[in-house]
Amino acid sequence: MQSLLRWSVENSNPSTDPPTTTSNKLDPGIIDHILGKPDAQLMKEALTVGLDERQTEDDRLQALDDLEMLVQNIDNANDLKKLGIWQPLHNLLLTSGTSDALRMQTLWIIGTALQNNPAAQLAYLDLDPLSTLLKSLSPSSNSAETRSRALYALSGLLKLNAAAVQKMSVVDGWSALRMCLEDSEIRVRRKTTFLLNTLLLPTSSSSEVNLQPNMSLPTSENAPPQVHANSHASMLSDPSSVSTSALTLAVIQNEGEQGGSLLDALISALIEPVPFGVDGEMDKDDEFQENIVRILYTFATSCNGMFSPTQKRSLWGFLGGVTMMQREENLNFGLTSGEWEELSEAVRS
Repeated sequence: MQSLLRWSVENSNPSTDPPTTTSNKLDPGIIDHILGKPDAQLMKEALTVGLDERQTEDDRLQALDDLEMLVQNIDNANDLKKLGIWQPLHNLLLTSGTSDALRMQTLWIIGTALQNNPAAQLAYLDLDPLSTLLKSLSPSSNSAETRSRALYALSGLLKLNAAAVQKMSVVDGWSALRMCLEDSEIRVRRKTTFLLNTLLLPTSSSSEVNLQPNMSLPTSENAPPQVHANSHASMLSDPSSVSTSALTLAVIQNEGEQGGSLLDALISALIEPVPFGVDGEMDKDDEFQENIVRILYTFATSCNGMFSPTQKRSLWGFLGGVTMMQREENLNFGLTSGEWEELSEAVRS
């Protein structure tokens, strides 16, 4: 600050003499202090500290947290490719010496950068990251918080991204999501079922995503996401690139190597959920059940899916056994009365 004041005094002295050829130049560091560093520079500096194994883990985590806040801006998220940040960031997940805390923070950055950003999705997909993200879902080597962040990153990559969803079968990704339905961390279960319903929902230019560029920011939380011409160019040029419903529908109905279909696993998780919690002391979660019922409704009504006779018997035994009072207390598992009747009819028919 003293340097700034001195420079101001030295360069504001009134004089009638013509300017000399020499002048005092302001230190670039002072300019940075006045105007602030550009976000691109801040991102590179944060990454440098985050990657530096000579730094304390707390300092590295703080730097990565700063980077996550910066990529909340969609333009900064798009700059990750231009700045060459995607690869070293992904390498943190690949390095065996990366701690669980650093891996969790890295997944958080990735997930935030991918949100509603097809350009970032495609840039990250070029690194073939699915196998790495799926490994971060394993309870044997990742904390509950890290698994939850891995679902956040995986969701960011898969939502409205048919190219990524197509690759899920190649890396056995659906089996990994099936295992997540029994994760001891209930947040992982909730995020998994929410993701599956999102992928299953049919998309169109008039419903899930408005494909008009330069649209205004929606005011409702349930409104379509904002579309930017620069980050959504692939979506605008090829609207079919956002369609994941048919791919997900086929996978949900098909028999898996583990026996039964993913739809069977969802029904089982609804009717007989695996206990969860640190000591397995809990056996029911309203949000998890609501998410599964919503998937079943989407499957039967929006996708015209057909339940097998065995699935119908299991579901009717459960849905039919839910009393009116229980349904009212739980708001029909998140469905309206009309939606509940539609699902019940699909199960009874």
